[in-house]
Formats: sequence, C-alpha cells, structure tokens
Amino acid sequence: MTTPGRLPYPITLSGDGLTLREWRDDDLDELVAMLDEPDIARWTPMPSPFDTEAGVAYLKRARQGRLSGQRIQLVITTDGAKPLGEVLLFGVDAGLREAELGYLVGAQHRRRGLAAGALSLLSAYARSTLKLNRLLLRIDPGNTASTAVARRCGYRLTGEPPILQEGPYGPSSLDTWELVSVGGSRMERLRNVASRRYGRRG
Repeated sequence: MTTPGRLPYPITLSGDGLTLREWRDDDLDELVAMLDEPDIARWTPMPSPFDTEAGVAYLKRARQGRLSGQRIQLVITTDGAKPLGEVLLFGVDAGLREAELGYLVGAQHRRRGLAAGALSLLSAYARSTLKLNRLLLRIDPGNTASTAVARRCGYRLTGEPPILQEGPYGPSSLDTWELVSVGGSRMERLRNVASRRYGRRG
C-alpha cells in the first residue's frame, strides 16, 4: 500500500540472484546471530552485545518505520528465506528528492557480492520507482569493505564535511558518498549540495 508522502509497503525486490524482502518475526534468531558481531558494532550504532532483547526491539522499530512509510528496510536473501544481511533507505527529503542508504552483511556471508547486489537493486528502485535524484551513503573511511562496495556500485565521495556518529566503541567520522547521476548535470548536483548545506532549494 502507498499513500502520498509515504514509502511503499510491503515490497519485494529481486535480481542478480537476490531477493530483498521485509523483516518477519520469525527472523529473530537469525537477526541476533547476524548482528551480534564485533565488525558490525564497530561500524554501526548497533548495541553490543546484540542479544534477543535487542533483536526484538530492532524488529519492532523496523516494523514501525515501515508502517509509517518513513524508511525501507529489507532483508538480503538468495532464496527469499534465510537472512544474510540488510539494506535500507531512509532520511528521505522530498523537496531535494534525496535519501540515504545503508547496508550490512553477516560475517559468514561476506565476500559473495551480496552487499553490492543489494545496494544496486535498492538504488535502482529508488531512482526508477521512487524518482529520487540524489542517493547518499555515510561511511567511516576505515571501513574499507564498505567503501569498496560503494565504489563498485557507482558511488563517489562528495567532499562534504565528515559527520560524527556515536557507537558502542566510541565516535566515528563518516564521509558522504553520492551515486553518480546518469541524467543530471554537474551543476544540478552542486545545487543539491548547496541546498543540503545551507537550506536553499532551487
């Protein structure tokens, strides 16, 4: 179901051997096993340790965010069943037609191209269906695996000032990456950057 100003729910995206689907209550055990992991705690604001209580709260927030139409939060699978990771779209600014994306993959499922495949699928959906022009990632430069995924999917550093994020292991500094526009001009992208920084809309 879709209403004005809300993101579509529910959705399923498929392509390149992946199926991205909504979270379900019976994903709890797999979710906890996937997120209770040092690398995820290091690079994200996830609680650590990530236990069953944290998992229940996480699924509740995910459901609320989806029902309110404020974000897209999908499980990465290869068969529509077992969760291997997650990909998100959030922080939508309808005026600037932009949004932020994020992704993570469980430790046992990395180096299989899952993050890049899921990010590409959701980025294409955001461009073609949601009609968003500016798609952003925020990545700690020390997270070289994530920056490699960003580059592979066509994202590039914007040069915007770093953003401070607090996490279980202390603060981190996040660089902003942007999906290189196929149709928009460089001047249009620069106007979008100025609008974001200084509150002007063209």
